[in-house]
Amino acid sequence: MEYRYLGNSGLKVSVLSLGSWITFGGQITLDGLYILTIYSFYISFSLCFFFLSIEQTTEIIKTALELGINHFDVAESHAGGQGEIDLGLALRNQKGLKRSDFVISTKVFWGGKGPNDRGLSRKHVFEGTVASLQRLQLDYVDILYAQRPDPDTPMEEIVRAFNWCIDKGMALYWATSEWPPYLIMEAHAVASRLQLIAPITESPQYNMLNRERVEKEYSPLYQKFRMGTCIWSPLASGLLTGKYNDGVIPPYSRLAIQDHPVINRLRAGFFSDEGRRKIEKVKLICQIAQRLGCTPAQLSIAWCLRCPHVSSVIIGASTPEQAKENIQALKIRHLLTDEVIADMERVLANKPEPIFDFRQS
Repeated sequence: MEYRYLGNSGLKVSVLSLGSWITFGGQITLDGLYILTIYSFYISFSLCFFFLSIEQTTEIIKTALELGINHFDVAESHAGGQGEIDLGLALRNQKGLKRSDFVISTKVFWGGKGPNDRGLSRKHVFEGTVASLQRLQLDYVDILYAQRPDPDTPMEEIVRAFNWCIDKGMALYWATSEWPPYLIMEAHAVASRLQLIAPITESPQYNMLNRERVEKEYSPLYQKFRMGTCIWSPLASGLLTGKYNDGVIPPYSRLAIQDHPVINRLRAGFFSDEGRRKIEKVKLICQIAQRLGCTPAQLSIAWCLRCPHVSSVIIGASTPEQAKENIQALKIRHLLTDEVIADMERVLANKPEPIFDFRQS
Protein backbone atom coordinates (compact mmCIF):
# COMPACT_ATOMS: atom_id res chain seq x y z
CA MET A 1 0.00 0.00 0.00
CA GLU A 2 1.12 3.52 -0.76
CA TYR A 3 0.40 6.43 1.59
CA ARG A 4 0.11 10.06 0.57
CA TYR A 5 -0.06 13.29 2.53
CA LEU A 6 -3.58 14.66 2.63
CA GLY A 7 -3.29 18.08 1.06
CA ASN A 8 -1.05 20.56 2.85
CA SER A 9 -0.94 18.57 6.08
CA GLY A 10 1.17 15.97 7.84
CA LEU A 11 -1.65 13.41 7.79
CA LYS A 12 -0.94 10.28 5.74
CA VAL A 13 -3.79 8.33 4.17
CA SER A 14 -3.73 5.17 2.09
CA VAL A 15 -4.13 5.84 -1.62
CA LEU A 16 -7.18 3.58 -1.50
CA SER A 17 -9.85 4.35 1.10
CA LEU A 18 -12.97 2.40 1.99
CA GLY A 19 -16.31 4.18 1.75
CA SER A 20 -19.66 3.16 3.18
CA TRP A 21 -22.42 4.53 0.93
CA ILE A 22 -25.03 1.90 -0.04
CA THR A 23 -23.04 -0.75 1.84
CA PHE A 24 -22.56 -0.33 5.59
CA GLY A 25 -25.92 -0.09 7.30
CA GLY A 26 -27.62 0.48 3.97
CA GLN A 27 -29.52 -1.27 1.25
CA ILE A 28 -27.35 -3.18 -1.21
CA THR A 29 -28.01 -5.80 -3.81
CA LEU A 30 -25.15 -8.24 -4.11
CA ASP A 31 -24.92 -12.02 -3.81
CA GLY A 32 -23.64 -13.46 -0.54
CA LEU A 33 -25.57 -11.07 1.73
CA TYR A 34 -28.30 -12.24 4.02
CA ILE A 35 -31.82 -11.38 2.95
CA LEU A 36 -34.46 -10.14 5.32
CA THR A 37 -37.80 -11.08 3.77
CA ILE A 38 -41.07 -9.70 5.06
CA TYR A 39 -43.95 -11.97 4.12
CA SER A 40 -47.47 -10.67 3.96
CA PHE A 41 -50.12 -13.03 5.29
CA TYR A 42 -52.68 -11.86 2.76
CA ILE A 43 -50.51 -10.96 -0.24
CA SER A 44 -48.72 -13.63 -2.25
CA PHE A 45 -45.42 -11.82 -2.69
CA SER A 46 -42.56 -10.75 -0.50
CA LEU A 47 -40.53 -7.60 -0.10
CA CYS A 48 -36.80 -8.24 0.10
CA PHE A 49 -34.31 -5.96 1.77
CA PHE A 50 -30.59 -6.57 1.55
CA PHE A 51 -28.26 -5.70 4.41
CA LEU A 52 -24.70 -6.35 5.43
CA SER A 53 -24.63 -7.96 8.84
CA ILE A 54 -22.25 -6.49 11.39
CA GLU A 55 -20.22 -9.71 11.09
CA GLN A 56 -19.81 -9.15 7.35
CA THR A 57 -18.96 -5.49 7.85
CA THR A 58 -16.36 -6.48 10.45
CA GLU A 59 -14.79 -8.95 8.03
CA ILE A 60 -14.61 -6.34 5.26
CA ILE A 61 -12.93 -3.85 7.61
CA LYS A 62 -10.52 -6.57 8.76
CA THR A 63 -9.60 -7.36 5.15
CA ALA A 64 -9.16 -3.66 4.31
CA LEU A 65 -6.81 -3.15 7.27
CA GLU A 66 -4.81 -6.24 6.33
CA LEU A 67 -4.47 -4.85 2.79
CA GLY A 68 -3.03 -1.62 4.22
CA ILE A 69 -6.09 0.63 3.94
CA ASN A 70 -6.09 3.05 6.88
CA HIS A 71 -8.70 5.59 5.74
CA PHE A 72 -12.43 4.92 6.19
CA ASP A 73 -15.07 7.36 4.96
CA VAL A 74 -18.65 7.69 6.13
CA ALA A 75 -21.31 10.40 6.56
CA GLU A 76 -24.21 11.25 8.83
CA SER A 77 -26.52 10.75 5.83
CA HIS A 78 -25.37 7.20 5.02
CA ALA A 79 -28.29 4.90 5.82
CA GLY A 80 -29.68 7.53 8.17
CA GLY A 81 -26.65 7.26 10.46
CA GLN A 82 -26.56 3.45 10.54
CA GLY A 83 -23.44 3.50 8.36
CA GLU A 84 -21.55 5.27 11.16
CA ILE A 85 -22.89 2.84 13.76
CA ASP A 86 -21.80 -0.20 11.79
CA LEU A 87 -18.38 1.24 10.93
CA GLY A 88 -17.75 2.08 14.57
CA LEU A 89 -18.75 -1.40 15.69
CA ALA A 90 -16.63 -3.06 13.01
CA LEU A 91 -13.56 -1.09 14.08
CA ARG A 92 -14.06 -1.95 17.73
CA ASN A 93 -14.30 -5.61 16.75
CA GLN A 94 -10.73 -5.57 15.39
CA LYS A 95 -8.30 -7.11 17.86
CA GLY A 96 -5.29 -5.01 18.82
CA LEU A 97 -6.33 -2.02 16.69
CA LYS A 98 -5.03 1.32 18.02
CA ARG A 99 -6.67 4.67 17.29
CA SER A 100 -3.52 5.76 15.45
CA ASP A 101 -3.94 2.79 13.08
CA PHE A 102 -6.91 4.30 11.22
CA VAL A 103 -8.15 7.60 9.86
CA ILE A 104 -11.89 8.30 10.00
CA SER A 105 -13.70 10.94 8.00
CA THR A 106 -17.37 11.75 8.33
CA LYS A 107 -19.55 14.40 6.74
CA VAL A 108 -22.23 16.73 8.01
CA PHE A 109 -24.96 18.37 5.96
CA TRP A 110 -27.99 16.05 5.67
CA GLY A 111 -28.82 15.03 9.22
CA GLY A 112 -32.59 14.83 9.14
CA LYS A 113 -35.82 16.51 8.10
CA GLY A 114 -36.03 19.25 10.71
CA PRO A 115 -35.30 22.88 9.73
CA ASN A 116 -32.01 22.82 11.65
CA ASP A 117 -31.09 19.21 10.89
CA ARG A 118 -29.36 20.02 7.62
CA GLY A 119 -27.05 22.60 6.16
CA LEU A 120 -23.90 24.15 7.62
CA SER A 121 -25.23 26.43 10.33
CA ARG A 122 -23.12 26.47 13.47
CA LYS A 123 -26.00 24.72 15.21
CA HIS A 124 -26.12 21.79 12.79
CA VAL A 125 -22.34 21.46 12.38
CA PHE A 126 -22.06 21.17 16.17
CA GLU A 127 -25.08 18.95 16.77
CA GLY A 128 -24.41 16.82 13.69
CA THR A 129 -20.81 16.22 14.75
CA VAL A 130 -21.81 15.29 18.30
CA ALA A 131 -24.39 12.83 16.94
CA SER A 132 -21.84 11.32 14.52
CA LEU A 133 -19.32 10.78 17.31
CA GLN A 134 -21.98 9.10 19.42
CA ARG A 135 -22.89 6.75 16.57
CA LEU A 136 -19.24 5.99 15.81
CA GLN A 137 -18.48 5.77 19.56
CA LEU A 138 -15.30 7.75 19.02
CA ASP A 139 -13.88 10.73 20.87
CA TYR A 140 -12.98 12.45 17.61
CA VAL A 141 -12.86 12.02 13.85
CA ASP A 142 -9.75 12.80 11.87
CA ILE A 143 -11.49 14.71 9.07
CA LEU A 144 -14.84 16.47 9.31
CA TYR A 145 -16.37 17.32 5.94
CA ALA A 146 -18.85 19.96 4.90
CA GLN A 147 -20.63 17.54 2.60
CA ARG A 148 -22.09 20.20 0.31
CA PRO A 149 -21.90 24.01 0.09
CA ASP A 150 -24.61 25.92 1.95
CA PRO A 151 -25.62 29.13 0.16
CA ASP A 152 -27.87 30.14 3.08
CA THR A 153 -25.15 30.25 5.74
CA PRO A 154 -22.46 32.99 5.77
CA MET A 155 -18.99 31.64 5.05
CA GLU A 156 -17.62 33.16 8.25
CA GLU A 157 -20.14 31.16 10.27
CA ILE A 158 -19.18 27.95 8.42
CA VAL A 159 -15.45 28.42 8.93
CA ARG A 160 -15.91 29.34 12.59
CA ALA A 161 -18.20 26.33 13.16
CA PHE A 162 -15.69 23.80 11.84
CA ASN A 163 -12.84 25.48 13.71
CA TRP A 164 -14.88 25.34 16.90
CA CYS A 165 -15.23 21.55 16.45
CA ILE A 166 -11.47 21.32 16.00
CA ASP A 167 -10.80 23.51 19.04
CA LYS A 168 -13.06 21.28 21.14
CA GLY A 169 -11.20 18.16 20.04
CA MET A 170 -14.09 16.65 18.07
CA ALA A 171 -12.13 16.73 14.80
CA LEU A 172 -8.51 17.18 13.77
CA TYR A 173 -9.05 18.68 10.30
CA TRP A 174 -11.97 19.91 8.26
CA ALA A 175 -12.63 19.65 4.57
CA THR A 176 -15.18 20.21 1.81
CA SER A 177 -17.06 17.93 -0.57
CA GLU A 178 -18.43 18.93 -3.97
CA TRP A 179 -17.71 22.61 -3.38
CA PRO A 180 -17.08 24.83 -6.40
CA PRO A 181 -13.63 26.44 -6.57
CA TYR A 182 -14.78 29.97 -5.76
CA LEU A 183 -16.34 28.88 -2.45
CA ILE A 184 -13.24 26.94 -1.44
CA MET A 185 -11.23 30.06 -2.22
CA GLU A 186 -13.62 32.13 -0.09
CA ALA A 187 -13.26 29.67 2.82
CA HIS A 188 -9.49 30.01 2.65
CA ALA A 189 -9.74 33.80 2.52
CA VAL A 190 -12.02 33.89 5.57
CA ALA A 191 -9.76 31.48 7.48
CA SER A 192 -6.72 33.57 6.65
CA ARG A 193 -8.41 36.82 7.71
CA LEU A 194 -9.60 35.34 11.00
CA GLN A 195 -6.40 33.33 11.57
CA LEU A 196 -8.36 30.10 11.61
CA ILE A 197 -7.76 26.65 10.09
CA ALA A 198 -8.69 26.30 6.41
CA PRO A 199 -10.03 23.12 4.77
CA ILE A 200 -7.21 20.73 3.85
CA THR A 201 -8.89 18.65 1.17
CA GLU A 202 -11.89 18.38 -1.13
CA SER A 203 -13.90 15.25 -1.88
CA PRO A 204 -15.28 15.47 -5.42
CA GLN A 205 -16.58 12.90 -7.86
CA TYR A 206 -13.81 11.86 -10.24
CA ASN A 207 -13.56 9.13 -12.83
CA MET A 208 -12.92 8.66 -16.54
CA LEU A 209 -16.33 10.11 -17.35
CA ASN A 210 -16.20 13.08 -14.91
CA ARG A 211 -12.94 14.99 -15.16
CA GLU A 212 -13.49 18.74 -15.54
CA ARG A 213 -13.54 19.79 -11.90
CA VAL A 214 -10.56 17.76 -10.65
CA GLU A 215 -8.33 18.16 -13.69
CA LYS A 216 -9.12 21.78 -14.55
CA GLU A 217 -11.32 23.83 -12.21
CA TYR A 218 -9.32 23.06 -9.08
CA SER A 219 -5.94 23.71 -10.70
CA PRO A 220 -5.43 27.16 -9.05
CA LEU A 221 -6.25 25.64 -5.64
CA TYR A 222 -3.59 22.96 -5.99
CA GLN A 223 -1.02 25.61 -6.78
CA LYS A 224 -2.06 28.17 -4.17
CA PHE A 225 -3.05 25.97 -1.20
CA ARG A 226 -1.58 22.54 -2.07
CA MET A 227 -5.13 21.25 -1.72
CA GLY A 228 -5.59 17.49 -1.74
CA THR A 229 -8.54 15.45 -3.00
CA CYS A 230 -10.17 12.28 -1.71
CA ILE A 231 -12.20 11.37 -4.75
CA TRP A 232 -15.35 9.25 -4.83
CA SER A 233 -17.16 7.22 -7.49
CA PRO A 234 -14.05 6.05 -9.39
CA LEU A 235 -16.28 3.51 -11.16
CA ALA A 236 -18.99 6.05 -12.08
CA SER A 237 -21.60 4.25 -9.93
CA GLY A 238 -20.60 0.93 -11.46
CA LEU A 239 -20.88 2.03 -15.09
CA LEU A 240 -17.13 1.59 -15.65
CA THR A 241 -17.24 -2.04 -14.49
CA GLY A 242 -18.97 -2.97 -17.74
CA LYS A 243 -21.91 -4.68 -16.05
CA TYR A 244 -24.35 -2.34 -17.77
CA ASN A 245 -22.84 -2.76 -21.26
CA ASP A 246 -25.82 -4.79 -22.49
CA GLY A 247 -28.10 -1.82 -21.89
CA VAL A 248 -30.02 -3.44 -19.05
CA ILE A 249 -29.79 -3.11 -15.29
CA PRO A 250 -28.93 -6.45 -13.62
CA PRO A 251 -31.26 -7.31 -10.73
CA TYR A 252 -28.33 -7.56 -8.29
CA SER A 253 -26.71 -4.19 -8.95
CA ARG A 254 -26.66 -0.76 -7.35
CA LEU A 255 -28.89 0.82 -10.01
CA ALA A 256 -31.55 -1.82 -9.32
CA ILE A 257 -32.22 -0.32 -5.89
CA GLN A 258 -35.68 1.24 -5.83
CA ASP A 259 -37.04 4.34 -4.10
CA HIS A 260 -33.64 5.90 -3.43
CA PRO A 261 -33.51 9.52 -4.68
CA VAL A 262 -29.87 9.41 -5.80
CA ILE A 263 -30.18 5.98 -7.42
CA ASN A 264 -33.38 7.06 -9.16
CA ARG A 265 -31.52 10.00 -10.70
CA LEU A 266 -28.59 7.81 -11.75
CA ARG A 267 -30.94 5.26 -13.28
CA ALA A 268 -32.72 7.95 -15.30
CA GLY A 269 -29.35 9.10 -16.65
CA PHE A 270 -28.50 5.52 -17.57
CA PHE A 271 -31.36 5.43 -20.08
CA SER A 272 -30.66 8.88 -21.56
CA ASP A 273 -28.91 9.51 -24.86
CA GLU A 274 -25.84 10.64 -22.95
CA GLY A 275 -25.95 7.47 -20.87
CA ARG A 276 -25.97 5.32 -23.99
CA ARG A 277 -23.03 7.25 -25.43
CA LYS A 278 -21.11 6.62 -22.22
CA ILE A 279 -21.81 2.89 -22.42
CA GLU A 280 -20.35 2.79 -25.92
CA LYS A 281 -17.16 4.31 -24.53
CA VAL A 282 -17.13 1.88 -21.62
CA LYS A 283 -17.32 -1.06 -24.03
CA LEU A 284 -14.09 0.11 -25.66
CA ILE A 285 -12.44 0.72 -22.28
CA CYS A 286 -13.36 -2.86 -21.34
CA GLN A 287 -11.51 -4.07 -24.43
CA ILE A 288 -8.39 -2.19 -23.29
CA ALA A 289 -8.70 -3.76 -19.81
CA GLN A 290 -8.98 -7.21 -21.39
CA ARG A 291 -5.88 -6.52 -23.45
CA LEU A 292 -3.98 -5.57 -20.27
CA GLY A 293 -5.20 -8.63 -18.38
CA CYS A 294 -7.08 -6.72 -15.67
CA THR A 295 -10.70 -5.97 -14.84
CA PRO A 296 -12.35 -2.74 -16.02
CA ALA A 297 -12.76 -1.78 -12.34
CA GLN A 298 -9.05 -2.19 -11.65
CA LEU A 299 -8.19 -0.17 -14.74
CA SER A 300 -10.59 2.61 -13.71
CA ILE A 301 -9.16 2.86 -10.21
CA ALA A 302 -5.58 2.79 -11.48
CA TRP A 303 -6.48 5.55 -13.95
CA CYS A 304 -7.68 7.77 -11.07
CA LEU A 305 -4.48 7.13 -9.12
CA ARG A 306 -2.46 8.60 -12.00
CA CYS A 307 -3.70 12.09 -11.15
CA PRO A 308 -1.00 13.78 -9.03
CA HIS A 309 -3.63 15.77 -7.13
CA VAL A 310 -5.52 12.70 -5.88
CA SER A 311 -4.58 11.94 -2.29
CA SER A 312 -6.86 8.92 -2.02
CA VAL A 313 -9.48 7.06 -4.06
CA ILE A 314 -12.56 6.06 -2.08
CA ILE A 315 -13.73 2.61 -3.14
CA GLY A 316 -16.68 0.54 -2.02
CA ALA A 317 -16.71 -3.13 -1.12
CA SER A 318 -19.62 -5.39 -0.24
CA THR A 319 -17.48 -8.48 0.31
CA PRO A 320 -13.87 -9.07 1.38
CA GLU A 321 -13.25 -10.56 -2.06
CA GLN A 322 -14.36 -7.36 -3.76
CA ALA A 323 -11.95 -5.35 -1.60
CA LYS A 324 -9.12 -7.70 -2.54
CA GLU A 325 -9.99 -7.46 -6.23
CA ASN A 326 -10.15 -3.66 -6.29
CA ILE A 327 -6.87 -3.24 -4.45
CA GLN A 328 -5.15 -5.07 -7.31
CA ALA A 329 -5.39 -1.74 -9.12
CA LEU A 330 -2.18 -0.83 -7.29
CA LYS A 331 -0.37 -3.67 -9.02
CA ILE A 332 -1.41 -2.81 -12.58
CA ARG A 333 -0.56 0.90 -12.55
CA HIS A 334 2.70 0.19 -14.38
CA LEU A 335 0.65 -1.14 -17.31
CA LEU A 336 -0.77 2.33 -17.95
CA THR A 337 2.00 3.39 -20.31
CA ASP A 338 1.87 6.54 -22.42
CA GLU A 339 0.65 4.41 -25.31
CA VAL A 340 -2.18 2.87 -23.27
CA ILE A 341 -3.22 6.28 -21.93
CA ALA A 342 -3.24 7.67 -25.47
CA ASP A 343 -5.55 4.82 -26.53
CA MET A 344 -7.86 5.56 -23.59
CA GLU A 345 -7.90 9.29 -24.34
CA ARG A 346 -8.96 8.57 -27.92
CA VAL A 347 -11.86 6.53 -26.60
CA LEU A 348 -12.89 8.98 -23.89
CA ALA A 349 -12.43 12.14 -25.95
CA ASN A 350 -13.15 14.27 -22.87
CA LYS A 351 -9.80 15.56 -21.68
CA PRO A 352 -10.37 19.07 -20.27
CA GLU A 353 -8.79 21.94 -22.13
CA PRO A 354 -6.06 23.56 -20.02
CA ILE A 355 -6.77 26.92 -18.43
CA PHE A 356 -5.69 29.63 -20.85
CA ASP A 357 -2.28 31.05 -20.00
CA PHE A 358 -1.41 34.17 -22.00
CA ARG A 359 2.26 33.66 -21.17
CA GLN A 360 2.27 30.53 -23.27
CA SER A 361 0.21 31.86 -26.15
